[in-house]
Amino acid sequence: MAGHSKWANIQHRKGRQDAKRAKLFTKAAKDIILAARSGGGVPEDNAGLRLAILKAKAVNMPNDKIDNAIKKGTGELAGGDLYETVYEGYAPGGVAMLIEVATDNKNRTVAEVRHILSKNGGSMGEAGSVAWMFDKKGVLIFDKKTCTEDQLLETGLEAGAEDVIDEDESLTVHTAPGDFMAAQQAFERAGLKCESAELSQVPKSLTPVDKAAAARVVRLVDALEDNEDVQNVYINADFPDEFLDELEG
Repeated sequence: MAGHSKWANIQHRKGRQDAKRAKLFTKAAKDIILAARSGGGVPEDNAGLRLAILKAKAVNMPNDKIDNAIKKGTGELAGGDLYETVYEGYAPGGVAMLIEVATDNKNRTVAEVRHILSKNGGSMGEAGSVAWMFDKKGVLIFDKKTCTEDQLLETGLEAGAEDVIDEDESLTVHTAPGDFMAAQQAFERAGLKCESAELSQVPKSLTPVDKAAAARVVRLVDALEDNEDVQNVYINADFPDEFLDELEG
């Protein structure tokens, strides 16, 4: 799934450059609230909360905001009433999409998501229409300058890593969701620091698109991610290499 991994790398870097801090904090806080609500407010006993906190710290979210989000999730503070769902749909070129949202008003959010899709050449799908095209995986991205494929394989395979994918400037490790935290901790103990680590929906296969359609898909993804209720957008597009190179540049 090299095409997907290269897009994930570019999206990771692009998101760090483009996103506004307040919006990043809002999304990170929702992740923490949901994790604390489902598994409790003690990070040592809640792997999901540990991951949400790590992601929040990666965007430089202040500790007091992290603590408040945990308390909202456990009910110690108001504001923890969030509804989670996944919308399925299609982007230009027949590209499948999964759109994860967390909202306090699902009627508002579904209307906004539907509007964004329609305005940008996409469409909402029925439940189950595209979910089968994706597998949930742990995804860890490493800079090639800091480690080798052999190092990742040696450490990762013992901790449940399923695959190491060689990209132009990075290496991507996939794990089963249940092995994700153990693999991440094994890499840390071995001194192998990853650029990003998250649970993601990885496409089973990719839908080829031409350069024009690729540009429209990216515009749609950007528009969705600009909505504060949208937590994650996953696609199965196979972009042309020249388009990815331009996007990265």
